[in-house]
Amino acid sequence: MFGKLTSQEIESLLARNILGRIGFSDGKQPYILPISYAYHDKSVYCHSYEGTKLTAMRKHPSVCFQVDEITNMGNWKSALCWGTFSEITDKTARAEAIRHLSNRPLPFISSETTHLFPQWPFEPEDLNELKGVIFRIAIDKKVGRFEQYDKQP
Repeated sequence: MFGKLTSQEIESLLARNILGRIGFSDGKQPYILPISYAYHDKSVYCHSYEGTKLTAMRKHPSVCFQVDEITNMGNWKSALCWGTFSEITDKTARAEAIRHLSNRPLPFISSETTHLFPQWPFEPEDLNELKGVIFRIAIDKKVGRFEQYDKQP
């Protein structure tokens, strides 16, 4: 059976995952890249370092964001969101965004890119010591689909 996810099911899907894909354009070419994230209050929060992604999104802040949960080819959920990129530079807002990223539940085995601080899982006293760029995608629109295969005897 195929279907559409409800708004609440999409919210739940976004909130319980930590890896998504961000779609953006530099004005000439589209890109889609995996990125770890935290979801809070209709916003996706991310940490990154300077490069093509940030340069492009600063010039073209309209982006999309996609998350999947795949059990197998007959049982999956997917959400696609559209929103606006903004870099978080205010110290208070940046610390709050970092806290969202720090508090997400990570798997036991996780990567260096999900560990924000060298002394992970411990945070420094000043969260703004974190190098790199913290940004937000404010979600404007979202859709979700699913497939659920129930084998009948």
